[in-house]
Amino acid sequence: MADPMTQSAQISSSQGLADGQNSVAAKDSKMSDSFLSSSPVSLIQSPQVKDLVHWRDPKKSGVVFGLSLLTLLSLAAFSVISVISYLLLALLCVTISFRIYKSVVQAVQKSNDGHPFKALMEKDVSIPPETFHKHVDVSLTHINRFLKQMSKLFLVEDLIDSLKLAVVMWLLTYVGAVFNGITILILADILLFAVPPFYEKNKTQIDRYMEIARTQVNTTMAKLQEKLPGAVKRTKAE
Repeated sequence: MADPMTQSAQISSSQGLADGQNSVAAKDSKMSDSFLSSSPVSLIQSPQVKDLVHWRDPKKSGVVFGLSLLTLLSLAAFSVISVISYLLLALLCVTISFRIYKSVVQAVQKSNDGHPFKALMEKDVSIPPETFHKHVDVSLTHINRFLKQMSKLFLVEDLIDSLKLAVVMWLLTYVGAVFNGITILILADILLFAVPPFYEKNKTQIDRYMEIARTQVNTTMAKLQEKLPGAVKRTKAE
């Protein structure tokens, strides 16, 4: 028969190990939730961005679309340094002109309203350390996940996934021969503001055709995976 003190120590050790595992699981769950909530997909699906690309407020969407398209077109015609310099120069001209205008008005009216940008100058524009560390941690999570996924693809953990990547890279060589990076960004900006309203008006028909195409692709990939030797069989997560 075991000593009561020994049994008590074993029970305490087991409880400590269980608590440690629960703590690790909770931490992993928290990191996963944080990653999902801060992913680019969640950013695109945020109400503000959805309202913007669906043109809920035409004036605001038009301004954002026009400025983004003008910036990309400027980058296509000029260097990045020139575009940034011109933008900052234009902003500086506006603030200097407004500062001089307000000074002349105050001198004519003999008022003492003070600096026109006083309210903005008193605002705290510094970045809190907590916010900085939070974004660094989130970025590190994204980087680590990307590196892990790339290692799986290039080390051929799943033959089908690696073949998909090879096909995508091969197609991108033709895309790169026709378009450069700025052109692709311009097209992406136009599609970002053009596709959501079109999809919203034709959602039923598009979803039907997309489901048919998805079924065909899944069927073809399943047949291809069965024929390839050494392909890793996928299992559904429980």
